[in-house]
Amino acid sequence: MEPFDPCGPLPLDASTTLLEASAGTGKTHTALALGLAACQRNYSVLFVTAAALVHELMEARDERRLRILQKNLTKVDLLIVDELGYVPFTAVGSELLFEVLSRRYERGSTMLTSNLPFDEWTSVFGSERLTGALLDRLTHHVHILEMNGNSYRLATSQKRARKRGALAQSEPNIHADKPKEGGATSED
Repeated sequence: MEPFDPCGPLPLDASTTLLEASAGTGKTHTALALGLAACQRNYSVLFVTAAALVHELMEARDERRLRILQKNLTKVDLLIVDELGYVPFTAVGSELLFEVLSRRYERGSTMLTSNLPFDEWTSVFGSERLTGALLDRLTHHVHILEMNGNSYRLATSQKRARKRGALAQSEPNIHADKPKEGGATSED
């Protein structure tokens, strides 16, 4: 497996790119940037959350338009599935997502973002056999980006809180020298 070079050519060679890290580390931001770069190079790109994709697949199945949707998802040059692992799927949802990703195997590039390492994917798909078969396909031609670090959103929030605390301490307290009404002062 070769390391992924974000400055090099886009991995649009019918491979899988997995961005794996904890929440807030920039997986979605990076996936969107790579998707935008693909669009600028005239590739067709579809960005969707895993939960929304499974929901759409289940609706399409119920409305008897699943084959058309699957065909359209197979034709996209780059399918970006965001937030895989945040919400577990039903057995039917897992099977439908498996079918989409399997159809894209060696036919179209797929990018997945996940907060879970591979050994925890069974908790999302609910079946060891299905998860094993999916990982077998996804990892055959894979670029893995492990994004280590602290949550950007958490760090920004903490920075804002510290800034507010520093401002509150530097502001003069106009009530500090006033005695409370009806109360005694040190001068009494």
